Amino acid sequence: MREFNDEQGRSWTASVGNRDGLDYKGRYFFVFHPTGEEAPRLRLEDVRWNSEKTARRTLETMSDVELRRRLRSARGRAARPVPSAD
Repeated sequence: MREFNDEQGRSWTASVGNRDGLDYKGRYFFVFHPTGEEAPRLRLEDVRWNSEKTARRTLETMSDVELRRRLRSARGRAARPVPSAD
């Protein structure tokens, strides 16, 4: 887990999430939430790793600037409407 501040100075926690299943490829991804709160959680699933060890090492070595950039991306994707299946 890593704590960092966004552009407005609000504290966020970045961590690693995983999806269940037998396929290990791309199982681990970024998860963001405001520090001290468990929800809402923002998921950024297009940055993925095959192992939790690699995901955590990457997270630990990322700069705050990069974490803010990834958070902006996750926020933007969460705000997009989901297209209907019509």
